[in-house]
Amino acid sequence: MARFANWFGKNADAVIALVLAVVVAVLGLGVNLPNETEITNSGILAVIGLLATSVLRDRGRRVPVEAEVRDTLRASAATLGELDAKLTHIEAFEGVLSDTKRALDETTVVRVISGAQVAQVLAEARRATDRWFFKGGTGTYIRARTLPECVAAARRERRTLLFRMEILDPTNVEVCEAYARHRRSVSDGPDATGEPWTLERTRKEAYATILAACWHKQRFAMLDIDIGLAQTMTTLRYDLASSGVVVTRDDPRGEALVVDSAKFYYSWVSAELQTSLDQARRVPVEQARLAPLDDEPTVEEVRKLFEVIGIDLAQGYTDRDVIEIIRKALRAKDPYE
Repeated sequence: MARFANWFGKNADAVIALVLAVVVAVLGLGVNLPNETEITNSGILAVIGLLATSVLRDRGRRVPVEAEVRDTLRASAATLGELDAKLTHIEAFEGVLSDTKRALDETTVVRVISGAQVAQVLAEARRATDRWFFKGGTGTYIRARTLPECVAAARRERRTLLFRMEILDPTNVEVCEAYARHRRSVSDGPDATGEPWTLERTRKEAYATILAACWHKQRFAMLDIDIGLAQTMTTLRYDLASSGVVVTRDDPRGEALVVDSAKFYYSWVSAELQTSLDQARRVPVEQARLAPLDDEPTVEEVRKLFEVIGIDLAQGYTDRDVIEIIRKALRAKDPYE
């Protein structure tokens, strides 16, 4: 009964309108009632009034609904705004994470290796490289391993080889003496080649590197080699190949740094080596063709070569000194063995 009363309360106007409509319809069928016309007119007016009441009630109900919809839309817009702000913060956070990951990747790419691994890492770098940049002291290891093996690989594969070297200027006595003192301060005795470091050894090693470069250039036309003579010494040696760069010190038994070529520090070192080479005294290696060298150069050929390229041999050098330079150039001892 309560449910019916609740239902009737919500739909009373429609029920009354329906009853009146039935009464009017019955009268229309010819049922004789007193004052029939007045009853019909009153019924029609009542139905119209009920319809108007229903319309007003519907409009009254619709106003809160529309307000609720508007409030819901506003809330949704606010929620979307908050969501957009959160997405912006998430994107910024992802950027920070990406930068952090990249920084961590860059720091982990610098590997520290022991002296026993240096020769192996350099050998792996020589296998398929098409370039080599070196900056260091006199280039003993360059003559013993790097230059001949890189030339042999390039000749075997019939490709070009770009070679850049910056070594001490053998005509600068002061810088050669400073280098020799530095090497003796590290170790008083002979190094792995069996010789102690003196001024004369330093100068002869540098002369030998120049001679070796010219000798290889005459035998391999696709070797693009450039040599710069530094007026200051460095305690570090840089060997840069297409796969990476190896940074060592004078002691081959010490630790070394290895940087992969895909990392930003590799390009930094490459630019630094090129800039340093541009400021060094250049050796005109291309002029070496005017002083041909035999497979086993003679003393006269070597003297002629240094005269042609404008590098003066030290005063007082005897034929024995020149022969020693030739030996160091073509049969250098590996300081890592």
